[in-house]
Amino acid sequence: MSEIREIHVPDIGDFKDLPVIEVLVKPGDTVAIDEPLLTLESDKASMDVPSPEAGVVVAVTVKEGDRVSRGSPMLTLQVAVSAEPAPEPVVSSPAQVSVAPVAVTAPSATAAVAAVNPSAAKPHASPSVRSYARKLGVDVSRVVPTGKGGRMLREDVERFVKDAMVRLDSPGQSAGLNLLPWPEVDFARFGPVEKVALSRIKKISGANLSRNWVMIPHVTNNEEVDITDLEAFRVQLNQEGNKEAIKYTLLAFLIKAAAATLKAFPAFNSSLGHEDGEPILIMKQYCHIGFAADTPNGLVVPVIRDVEHKGIGQIATECAELAKKARDGKLGPADMSGGTFTVSSLGGIGGTGFNPIINAPEVAILGVTRAQIRPLWDGQAFAPRLVLPLALSWDHRVVDGAAAARFLQHLAALLADFRRITL
Repeated sequence: MSEIREIHVPDIGDFKDLPVIEVLVKPGDTVAIDEPLLTLESDKASMDVPSPEAGVVVAVTVKEGDRVSRGSPMLTLQVAVSAEPAPEPVVSSPAQVSVAPVAVTAPSATAAVAAVNPSAAKPHASPSVRSYARKLGVDVSRVVPTGKGGRMLREDVERFVKDAMVRLDSPGQSAGLNLLPWPEVDFARFGPVEKVALSRIKKISGANLSRNWVMIPHVTNNEEVDITDLEAFRVQLNQEGNKEAIKYTLLAFLIKAAAATLKAFPAFNSSLGHEDGEPILIMKQYCHIGFAADTPNGLVVPVIRDVEHKGIGQIATECAELAKKARDGKLGPADMSGGTFTVSSLGGIGGTGFNPIINAPEVAILGVTRAQIRPLWDGQAFAPRLVLPLALSWDHRVVDGAAAARFLQHLAALLADFRRITL
């Protein structure tokens, strides 16, 4: 005995109206319990929606580009009638959701070469493996599975990418990167070694950083700013104390000054897009600023929203709360999505300067290192002043050197005399 049942989107947490980026089944497919049916994605998170029952797909109700929420119909399924209740569907928990500072698009050459799966059937892969493949721009239907029962493994996806990169300089692939194969070295031949798995954050950020560095024409401008007066004001605020027990940090002032500068130079608050096949600039009417947070597992970028409408105290409080969530591993996708500009501060660690990598699809990032006491000429004599190094990396497809220099000059003027923030 069998019956036709309508399958709906289960509880997907606090998310609503999420776009369907991939439909993983079609009419006639046989699906097992917990086998992925759809892939949904927010700004920086993706999740696979599993089947609550085993059966045969009769009809698919949604298509790529549709938006769904909890309870939205997905498909109809012909299932065998059973006296036992069907298991409750479970969508990937926040810890399993794949998070990245931005959506990932791999170079086309990656998908153009390597072995093709000889099986015409839909590949069997877990949600985590499918998510990993999407991050690398790999079509799972082209990957040869080697797991038990024809199941696709993470190693199969990695092998596909490796083979693709090795063959980039083969005939007919001249449009690729023409990279030499990665050197294969048996390091154990030369001495003792230890193999340590990369953290999930480093795996994700590594793929994003590689793409961003290769695909964005980076240029970095450097500037130094006298923040002696600003630092004195910040210390005074903390010494005075306040009923909210706010700890005012230099990062909060940097974020507020960056928001004011982005308002004066809106091109730096934009993103590249396409419309009718032509490149366009998407000018954002809001200012959500991300900041790089150091965690035991690697860097993450939580986002402070609507910075232009918030005071320094509120920004400082939100930075502290998000930094704690990051250290505790409790940041959710919503905490790291929607950023329009990023501040990466190493001032608490040290250094005299660095070239930060742009966090796509943003077009600029501000790098800050430790301020140092330096002798500066005040017109009559040299005086000890606290000097802060700034580094602005920017996308040369969107802005040019003159605009970047003016951006840094404006930012430096605000930090040197924070009264200007009110103008």
